[in-house]
Amino acid sequence: MHVLLTGATGTIGSAVAAELLAHGHTVLALARSDASADAVRALGAEPLRGSLADLDVLRAGATATDGVVSLAFDHATPDADALAASVAQEAAAVAAFGDTLVGTGKPLVVVSGTPAVPGRAATEADPLPTDGPVAGRGRTVTAALALADRGVRVSSVRMPRTVHQRGTGGFAGLLTDAARRSGVAGHPGDGTQRWPAVHAADAASLVRLALESAPAGTSWHAVADEGDAVRDIAAVIGRRLGLPVRAVPAESFGPFGPVFAADQPASSAHTRAVLGWEPRHPGLLADLELLEP
Repeated sequence: MHVLLTGATGTIGSAVAAELLAHGHTVLALARSDASADAVRALGAEPLRGSLADLDVLRAGATATDGVVSLAFDHATPDADALAASVAQEAAAVAAFGDTLVGTGKPLVVVSGTPAVPGRAATEADPLPTDGPVAGRGRTVTAALALADRGVRVSSVRMPRTVHQRGTGGFAGLLTDAARRSGVAGHPGDGTQRWPAVHAADAASLVRLALESAPAGTSWHAVADEGDAVRDIAAVIGRRLGLPVRAVPAESFGPFGPVFAADQPASSAHTRAVLGWEPRHPGLLADLELLEP
C-alpha cells in the first residue's frame, strides 16, 4: 500500500513510518520544511512538501495514495488559545481527507486520546468526551467515523496519555519538561490518579493493523499499561533527574491541568482479542529509567 502519513517526524509518526516500511508499504510523508523533508527521507519515505494547513496539498496526497494515516497535531505551545487553534487545524485537515476519500473504499486512520470513565477503565466502546480542553479532537474523530457510511474505511486509534520512547513523549514527557524547568518533579494532587501508556513502537504496530484490516467505523485502544499512578511516574522522573518529588497545583500545568489531575485508566482487551495486537516493548516506568539526568 502507498500511504500518506502526516506527523511523520514526531515520536509516534516516525515509529509508524518505520513500521509501515518494514511491512512492505511505501510512505508519502507530509513535510513542512526542508529539515522535515530531510528527516522524512532519512526514514526511507518520500516527502510531500506542505503543512497541515495546506488543504489542497492534503487532498492531492490522499488522491495519489492508497490510504491515509493522520497523526499530525501541533503540541508546540501549551496555551489555551494555541491549543484551540491546533484542534481546529486538525479538524479541517481530517475533514479534507474524508471528503477526498468518500466513495473510494480507501482506509483512513485517525487518532484521539482514550476517554476517562469514572470508576473503571475505559473501553473501546466508550464515547469520546464532548467537553474539556481537548474534546474538540474527539469531535473530529467522531465526525470522521461517520464517513464509514460514505464509502471510507475509516478507523480510530485512541492513544493513551503517554506514548513514550526512551523515556520521552506524551504527558510523562510534559511532566519531565516541567520538572527540568521548575526543579521539582511534581504531580497534581496526591498522585494516585492513573494514566495509561504505550511504547511508540507498539502504538505504531496497532496503527498499521488498523490501516490494513480494521473494519469501517471502528475504534481501537493502543494501551499497554492500563494505568500507572502519576506519583510513581513522578518518582522515577525525580530519581533520574535528581530532583525532589512532591504534589503541585494542577494549575501549574496550564490548560492540561484538569486532564493531568483526572484518573483515566483504559483497557485494550477488545483490541488485542480482535486485531491480535500485543505490546512487546518496555512499559512506561521501565522506559523512564532511560531518561538522561
